[in-house]
Amino acid sequence: MRKLFKNIGPGPLIAAAFIGPGTVTVCTLAGVKFGFALLWAMVLSVIATIVLQEMTARLGLVTQKGLSEVIRQEIKTPFLKFLSIGLVLAAIVIGNAAYEGGNISGGVLGLETLFGKSLIDFGNFQLNGFSFLIGIIAFILLYIGNYKILERTLIGLVILMSIAFLTTAILTQPDLTELFRGVLTPKFPDGSTLMIVALIGTTVVPYNLFLHASLVKEKWSNPDDLKYARKDTVIAIVLGGLVSMSIIVSATVIKSNDVTNAADLALGLEPLFGSFSKYFLAIGLFAAGITSAITAPLAAAYVATGCLGWHSNLKSSRFRMVWIVILVLGVVLSSSGLKPIQIIKFAQVANGVLLPIIAGFLLWIMNRKALLGTYKNTILHNVFGGLIFLISVLLALAALNKVFHLNLF
Repeated sequence: MRKLFKNIGPGPLIAAAFIGPGTVTVCTLAGVKFGFALLWAMVLSVIATIVLQEMTARLGLVTQKGLSEVIRQEIKTPFLKFLSIGLVLAAIVIGNAAYEGGNISGGVLGLETLFGKSLIDFGNFQLNGFSFLIGIIAFILLYIGNYKILERTLIGLVILMSIAFLTTAILTQPDLTELFRGVLTPKFPDGSTLMIVALIGTTVVPYNLFLHASLVKEKWSNPDDLKYARKDTVIAIVLGGLVSMSIIVSATVIKSNDVTNAADLALGLEPLFGSFSKYFLAIGLFAAGITSAITAPLAAAYVATGCLGWHSNLKSSRFRMVWIVILVLGVVLSSSGLKPIQIIKFAQVANGVLLPIIAGFLLWIMNRKALLGTYKNTILHNVFGGLIFLISVLLALAALNKVFHLNLF
């Protein structure tokens, strides 16, 4: 048992990163609008995430470099290198600054469901006390700069989140026959296309590909440890997928168009299943918000330092400077009540375009024997990777279509 826990590492941090308030909200809406019908999309998302994250874990372990560092190293053409680094910086760093406001706001929704609102007046400006609290917790954990402390804290929060959402799903007593039918039978109900895209897009997250490669080299340094990295990746992502599916299952019992996020779902469940369901869901939402509020700035810092050639040590001043800026922006956006729509739209497009680029680059780099030797991709890796690349292209087109109303679908 001790050996098992010793080799639990970056996987739960990746699960913590993709199960943020955005994922919780998308899964809630999927359950409210389509019941169990889109559970299969989560299964597809989990498989795709495992395939891509295993590649980045293998890359980080064998090369002992982050993905952004490898991009700088392997793209030789100056123009392409400049273009790639610029796109990655824009999509991940600026995008994560926008999403950080949503991450903190999600954690705040969970706390407000339990304790009510907490507003602090500063002249003409009101600061949300819970936003500030979450920001302080994230700041302390990141500033300590100790990977083991960060890892154990996030593992604890992921376990808390998992118990909360799984318990809520069990309380709703779902019809197991319908549930398994939704998991195993792909369906496309009217108006579900964008929801399917959203479910896949909130699970297969571009910044997680960068974060995972960087975290793996913090945890392990010997390629012989690849078996532990793989097991860690598969267990954590499957657990994350089960959590997302639990949210969908919980939401299926609510028959109301007024549900727009998990806080509404928590309040909607209370009359049906008592206050316990509300408390479990609110705790899960808080845990989802705070874990993503920690991992988003961390990912942005790894990406920025790797792209710019800075030292990516958790305690280096430049590394800290990046995540502090992201965290502060998140607290301000969460407290101000502003909706940074234009920035988030930009982040959607940039991340949507970035995913197939990174997936394509990953497939190319993972087949380079000069870099990875015997750890390069197998034929099976390339088959699955190629399918995921095609799906990511469709996701990119869907993101462009959604933002610019191109009527592609």
